[in-house]
Amino acid sequence: MIPINRMEVEAELRKFVGSEVYIHSEATSFMFVRNFKVRVTHAFIAGEESFRAALRFDGHGWLRMEALTHFEADGQGRLLLAGYDDRGRMNIALHIGREPFPE
Repeated sequence: MIPINRMEVEAELRKFVGSEVYIHSEATSFMFVRNFKVRVTHAFIAGEESFRAALRFDGHGWLRMEALTHFEADGQGRLLLAGYDDRGRMNIALHIGREPFPE
C-alpha cells in the first residue's frame, strides 16, 4: 500500500458509483463487516494526510470511514484503503470490490 493521493483515490472511488459492490470494513477491536453488498450512488474522499471516505448506498444510507492513510488499487478491480498509526499498525480498513471478498 502507498500513501493516499486524494485525486487518484477519488478517481478510483468514482469507478464504483452506479455499481453493486461488496464492502469489507473494519476498525480495530470494535467493528467488522465482510461482504456487505450495496449499490453505490455517491463516493467522496476528503482531508490531508489523514483522509475520510464516504459512500452513499442505495440512495438512503452512508458508510463513512476516517483516519485513512494508505491505498492500493489491486489487479482484481478492488480498492483497498487503510489507516495506519504512527507505529505502522493498521487501525481501520475499507475495501471495495465487485466480487465478494474471501471468507
